[in-house]
Amino acid sequence: MKSQIEQKHSIFFGNTGYDKLRELITIKKYDKILIFSDSNTEKNCLPNFQDQLNINDLQKNTEIKNKLYHYKVKPGEVSKNLDESKKIIEFLILNGFKRNSLIINLGGGLITDLGGFIASIYLRGIEFVNVPTSLLGMVDASIGGKTGVDLNNLKNIIGSFNNANLILIDTSFLSTLSERQMRSGFSEMIKHSLIDSRNHWEKIKVVNDCSDINEKIIYNSIKTKIDIVESDPKESGIRKFLNYGHTLGHAIESYFLGTKKEILHGEAILIGLILESFLSHKILDLEIKDVLEIKDFIMKFSKKISFDQDDIENIIKLLKFDKKNKSNKAQFVLLEDIGKPSFNNESSFVEIKDAFEFYRL
Repeated sequence: MKSQIEQKHSIFFGNTGYDKLRELITIKKYDKILIFSDSNTEKNCLPNFQDQLNINDLQKNTEIKNKLYHYKVKPGEVSKNLDESKKIIEFLILNGFKRNSLIINLGGGLITDLGGFIASIYLRGIEFVNVPTSLLGMVDASIGGKTGVDLNNLKNIIGSFNNANLILIDTSFLSTLSERQMRSGFSEMIKHSLIDSRNHWEKIKVVNDCSDINEKIIYNSIKTKIDIVESDPKESGIRKFLNYGHTLGHAIESYFLGTKKEILHGEAILIGLILESFLSHKILDLEIKDVLEIKDFIMKFSKKISFDQDDIENIIKLLKFDKKNKSNKAQFVLLEDIGKPSFNNESSFVEIKDAFEFYRL
C-alpha cells in the first residue's frame, strides 16, 4: 500500500528513502549539494542523517568529494523572510552553485518552505529534496509543492508552487521533538481526517497521546493530502479543502507573531479548527454534536488561549490579507458533515465573534 505514494510521488519512507536519495545523488552527478537546516536540526538530526545517508562513503566518490556544503539559520519564523533568503542566495553565489546543484532541506516546515522557495528562484530554479524532521513537516509542509516566506507578519505571502524531486520520511526524527511540537504537527493530521472521511476521523480519535502516533496513521495523513493535491495541484478547486482551520488559524498565528504570546503554527490551527467547526454549524448545519466532539478532542492536545475583544477585532482585520479572498471578503472552508468539506463560504463578523465565544466556553 505504501508503494502507491512512494513510486508515484517520490515520497519514500526510512531505509528505502535513503537508498533512493543516494541513488539520486549518484545518477544526477550534482556539481554541488547544500544541506540546509536550522541550528536545532543541525544539532539533533544532521549527524544521524549523515550516518544514514553514508556521507563518508559518498565522499569517497570523486564526483561528490568536496561538493557538500551546509548552511544553517535560526529556528522559527524569524528566519522565514526575504532578508534571510537574500543571505542564502549570496552564499550559493559565493560558493559557485549552478543549475545542476541540489539543495537538501533537512528540517521542519520553516526549512522546507524556505529552502524550497530558494530553490525555486535561484537561477530560475534548481532541484531540491525535502527531509522533514517534524511531524508537521512530514504530513503537511514538505508535501504538495507549496513554498514561501513571510513579509512582516503576513504568513507565506510570497512564494511559489515547486515540487521536490524526492521526499524522505524518517520517523526516527520524531524522537527529537518536544511534546508541544508533536501536538502542533498533529493539528494537520486532525484536519486531514475531518476533510477526508468519518472513518479516518474515527481512527484519529483513538489517539490519546502523541506517543500513539505511528507510521501507519502518518501514512494515512500523507495519502489524504496527496490524493487532494494530485487532483488540484495549483489550488483552483478541491485543494482549498486543505485550508480547513487555516483561515482563522493563520490570522491568529500572524496576530501573535513577534509578540510574547507567539504560538506555533499547529497551535494556531488547532484553534482555527474549533472556530471553523463552529462556523460550519452556523452556516452549513454541521451537527452540533460533531462540533462539540471535535472541540473536546482538540482540547486534549491544545492549551486554551484567552482572546479579549481587541484581539478578536484585530484578528478579523487580518482576514483581509488571506490568499483565498475574493473582493476583500474572507473565504472559509467549512464542513457540511465530517468528510464533506465545502470551500468559498463567507461568514459575518458576528458569526466569527460567536465562534470565539464558543471557543472560550
